[in-house]
Amino acid sequence: MKRKILVITGPTASGKSALAVSLAKLVGGEVISADSMQIYKEMDIGTAKPEISEMEGIPHHILDFLSPDKSFTVAEFQGLCAEKIEEITRRGKLPIIVGGTGLYINSILKPWSFSETPPSDEIREKIRIIHDEKGKEHLYNMLMQCDPESAEKIHPNNVKRVMRALEVYMSSGIKKSTLDMISQQGEIPYDPIVIGIKMDRGKLYERINRRVDMMMECGLVEEVRNLYEKGYDLDLQSMQGLGYKEIVRYLKKELSLDEAVEILKRDTRRFAKRQITWFKRLDDIKWIDPEDYADFESMVQEILELIKAEGYVDNVGI
Repeated sequence: MKRKILVITGPTASGKSALAVSLAKLVGGEVISADSMQIYKEMDIGTAKPEISEMEGIPHHILDFLSPDKSFTVAEFQGLCAEKIEEITRRGKLPIIVGGTGLYINSILKPWSFSETPPSDEIREKIRIIHDEKGKEHLYNMLMQCDPESAEKIHPNNVKRVMRALEVYMSSGIKKSTLDMISQQGEIPYDPIVIGIKMDRGKLYERINRRVDMMMECGLVEEVRNLYEKGYDLDLQSMQGLGYKEIVRYLKKELSLDEAVEILKRDTRRFAKRQITWFKRLDDIKWIDPEDYADFESMVQEILELIKAEGYVDNVGI
């Protein structure tokens, strides 16, 4: 029998975490984070990681467990998430996956398999040397030549994903895009209800700008300074996250603080726009606009009724 899961996704600053906690309290659920930045320790403010008080006693998983100098792949998330879904289900609870990292969400909702091409330290080192000697543009051009389909889906600045796609091709002789297509022909082991939060673009951007201002008031500069002084620099996966790379540039005196904040707001808005485009491609997603409801509780109640109608939980209600 496929495991039942609830997935809550949408752009940054749309209110996913609060919705997940409210529903978890009502249906007897536990939260699994699908956020590629909230996995890191010592990175709380810039990642908008929920505080203990905001969790309201609901267990949260795949959150705040990894050192900032470590990397974490989509494959690792997929495997760890599968373990947590199994554990939560065995406890008689409903797994609620919440987050805005598109690749993480897709790794659960689509039959992606990462087992065909295990990492190769030797090939990875060759690719790294090419990167160090000739730069990221050269690497991206290499990918365009051998796997243009993958290159079209990867931003040239996302060096980690470019390297991985090259590694797959150089290890197997098969394009990563081809392996992805093959892996998607199977079935996912879950029976999901997928809720997407949407809202007016202007209102979302206002929320993003307010969130950045709040991060600054709460000590984002001090948080990044502490990480930077410990030796965590922009070459790390964690420090490439929004809020960290901009403030590091300020600490390096490449930007004024006002410039760093404005760039952070702009880039977060652009990121939200990309998230919206990404999630629109998901199948069978039910979109919820908070503006369509009198209040937050009314929105929660409608989603609750949907969950009950699908037979996911019994005897629950507000």
